[in-house]
Amino acid sequence: MYNAPEQLLATNKENLESFVEFAGIAAAGAEKILDMQMKIAKAVFADTVKHAKTVVAAKDVQELTEIQSSIVQPSTEKASAYGRSLYSVVAETQTEMSKFFEERFADVNKNLTTALDKAVKSAPAGSDVAVAAVKSAMAAANQAYDAFSKATKQATEATEASISAASGATTKKKAA
Repeated sequence: MYNAPEQLLATNKENLESFVEFAGIAAAGAEKILDMQMKIAKAVFADTVKHAKTVVAAKDVQELTEIQSSIVQPSTEKASAYGRSLYSVVAETQTEMSKFFEERFADVNKNLTTALDKAVKSAPAGSDVAVAAVKSAMAAANQAYDAFSKATKQATEATEASISAASGATTKKKAA
């Protein structure tokens, strides 16, 4: 026997738990980004104060020019490191969210298949065509999701490769 109110309550409870889990993943990612930004802000402030004191202590134009030149490379490296760190946090959060959605998609797929199987048992004769159509649509949706998931992973890998290459170029410029 199918008890709709109990099933509805169970579904609502599952949805709430999913929402809380998703919100937790998003909040953890935001917290990491905010923590990183605070650390960067403190470091930038400290560097600015140090730079200002060095500029004020310069005795002539040549020394001032040397000070300015010596600041550029470390600033570029720090900006690059910030970008890599930010990307790392975003990629980690995106991976966790992808895993979350993959699990939810699998659960929905399983529940839909179970519900469809139950419906088939109590369906009138001749409804085989409709059931086959629904199963075909589910298979097509699964294939589309798999293709999208693979494309997303490939795009992520390409982005990571680009960032690694850019990091390597920055390191090589420093060594030169």
